[in-house]
Amino acid sequence: MTAESPASESPTPIPTGLQLTSLDPAFCADPYPILHRLRAEDPIHRDEVLGRLFFTRHDDVRSILYDLTLVTDPRKSRPNSFVDRFLRDGDNEPSMLLMDEPEHKRLRSLVSGSFTPRAVERWRPRVRAIAERLVNELEAGQHDLMAKLAKPLPSVVIAELLGVDASRHDDFKKWSDDVVVIGFNPSPTEEETARGEASRKCLEDFLLSEIEKRRGDPQDDLLSELLRAQQGQDRLSDHEIFQQCQLLLVAGNVTTTDLIGNGVKALSENPEQQKILREQPEYLANAVEETLRFDSPVVNSGRTASVDFEFQGTPILKGESLSVSLAAANRDPAIYPEPDRFDVRRPDTHHHAFGGGRHLCLGAHLARLEAQETFAALLQRFRHFERGAEGHEYAAIPSFRSLKKLWLDFRAA
Repeated sequence: MTAESPASESPTPIPTGLQLTSLDPAFCADPYPILHRLRAEDPIHRDEVLGRLFFTRHDDVRSILYDLTLVTDPRKSRPNSFVDRFLRDGDNEPSMLLMDEPEHKRLRSLVSGSFTPRAVERWRPRVRAIAERLVNELEAGQHDLMAKLAKPLPSVVIAELLGVDASRHDDFKKWSDDVVVIGFNPSPTEEETARGEASRKCLEDFLLSEIEKRRGDPQDDLLSELLRAQQGQDRLSDHEIFQQCQLLLVAGNVTTTDLIGNGVKALSENPEQQKILREQPEYLANAVEETLRFDSPVVNSGRTASVDFEFQGTPILKGESLSVSLAAANRDPAIYPEPDRFDVRRPDTHHHAFGGGRHLCLGAHLARLEAQETFAALLQRFRHFERGAEGHEYAAIPSFRSLKKLWLDFRAA
């Protein structure tokens, strides 16, 4: 190729491998241009680097999520596939997130009663009080929203719902934070791993002790509800209750923190949308759904092929990893008019942010409630908030759209 023939130069290669994860600086800063290009040019992308097929069209993502012939257990994946490399824990039983039937159905049926919309709605007064207390601790001026509000709020909420005594909230939060670091970090340091494992043991000992207390003296809290949960003669074991609490802490903490951070960031960058919510608070619930669509806390999900089959003309082998981009599906222009515009009054805010099918996020209603009450408390306390001098920074956590810092300037009401 010569300098005289620029028109003959090859186009930029399709992004692949780590370029489709937050470990890549460009994707971490803003994944949406990359996902738009992939959806337009290679919507069923064979990612040879990470060993997976990567889907970006809304309807394809929906089809994969709701296909009951696909599986999630990493032990059923092909050697060296994406799932085998990054999600498999030897031959150990996976958590409910990655469990297949009938074990998944059994556990979910025992736990789900505590997370229905009606059950979660009973917790709204508690969540509102926590959100208002944390927001009222913020004075006018510049603050890192993640450190002051978005990160502490979910762990305090979960501690309250589990019935953890207020005197142990600091311990509970520290253990939770340490476990979260190793739960979603693909390459934790030795120090982080050691600290995370030690905190996990402390958390397990503490919760098993609390479970034993509830057995003799039930309270109006989630631990007592899980102890009472029953299907026929089947009940959760103490270890299964601990596992569900740990899952709630790890998955619920990260995703709700990111939902709050991403939503408040979008509102800070769209002052006209703040104005709408202050004047028409009936759009608050819709604003949370629009946040979930516009900037999904979880950007990817996945399944594993249980048999050889063909999808939209693409052959797929048994055990191959199928990664679906929830973030790309939620901004598909074939489905959403002006998909890159944040609009709290958008008529259709349906989304895939909580996954779909039998693995639809169990804590979805709780996450929604926490975000609604946090947005309401912020809008009531401050007449305006906008980008702070120190800006924002995203964390490089694969599969998550996660703010590490979000500095905002708050103006008193």
